[in-house]
Amino acid sequence: MDKIILKKGREDSILRFHPWVFSGAIADIQGRPAEGDVVAVYSHDGTLLACGHWQIGSIAVRILSFDSDVLSPDFWEKMLGKAYQVRKSVGLAREGHGDGDTDCYRLVHGEGDNLPGLIVDYYNGVCVMQAHSAGMFRARKQIAEALLKIYGDRLDAVYDKSSGTAPFKAGLDLVDGYLYRRPGFSDDQQTVMENGHRFIVNWTSGQKTGFFLDQRENRALVGRYAAGRRVLNLFCYTGGFSVYALAAGARFVDSVDSSGKAMEMVGRNIALNGFDQIRHAGHCCDAIDYLKSVPEGEYDMMIVDPPAFAKHRGALKNALRAYQRLNAAAISKVASGGLVFTFSCSQVVDKEAFALAVFSAAAQTGRSVRILDRLNQPADHSVNIYHPEGEYLKGLLLYVE
Repeated sequence: MDKIILKKGREDSILRFHPWVFSGAIADIQGRPAEGDVVAVYSHDGTLLACGHWQIGSIAVRILSFDSDVLSPDFWEKMLGKAYQVRKSVGLAREGHGDGDTDCYRLVHGEGDNLPGLIVDYYNGVCVMQAHSAGMFRARKQIAEALLKIYGDRLDAVYDKSSGTAPFKAGLDLVDGYLYRRPGFSDDQQTVMENGHRFIVNWTSGQKTGFFLDQRENRALVGRYAAGRRVLNLFCYTGGFSVYALAAGARFVDSVDSSGKAMEMVGRNIALNGFDQIRHAGHCCDAIDYLKSVPEGEYDMMIVDPPAFAKHRGALKNALRAYQRLNAAAISKVASGGLVFTFSCSQVVDKEAFALAVFSAAAQTGRSVRILDRLNQPADHSVNIYHPEGEYLKGLLLYVE
């Protein structure tokens, strides 16, 4: 392995098990590592600290192991096996194929599972992976082989969907496709169960890996409060919150998204769960424009779950203004005694900044607003305690007088 030598005093974060080495901490590079190579990281005095994937950018090394274990032949099977055991311990992964009322979950959540740069979602027999680094992309075949060993005959396919996430500058052949398919398996979509509700997941044409698994517990919470309410689901994607609300006895649900493909899937998911269109309407339009046109008091529950407004720190200020405007519109329009579920999935927007933006929005409306609950990501989107940056999803449940 090529060696990365750190500047004196810059090893402290690694000794605290933070999984990133920043380029500014490097004193010397011994060798000529290509992007995605496994490199060894040493302190200035020659002590081996860690091994990880080399990459070009501000994050120069994503640490895979705080020793040389990354070189062992069973490394991928061992690490993915640990991730599987975590999901099993929280009641998500099960030994039987399709058992239980939930058969979809996140198996690998990057740094949260000590595999920075890797996402793997499991959909009732199909694993969909996304590499966010050149190193993980180059290891995709070993990852697929390890998944097959872990799941055995319960695995129908492994699909690589890294073309939109792995770095293009690394000269990679970024073409999405199957790394494994059981003979006879040819589908590009799967019907999954989540808390007893059924959803169609298409990993080839859907956003991310096909479904937003990180909102599972928050969808269940919407179900707890939806009975008898008229619900507006903004940025609805394929209608997860809408299905939960209807199942819980919502009086009516309006689902809004600007994507025609997403709205088509909403209709299919509504029908799949046995609901007719008498209690549901889909609107393919800009969610913010729709909210502006809503009469005050029309809805007594709103779900506001926009895409990330900030993907880097340079966009933070504009993102916070956008969250403030969006939440002010929702709070001003919801009926008296109504609920607003509001979220941010922007990693660079922390919980305090998001809460402040919503506070400013509430103050702007002049209405009395209570926080009933603080919402976050579920257990399968675990956060490494040494990498707090992994806590990206945050939300508030608001009661508005």
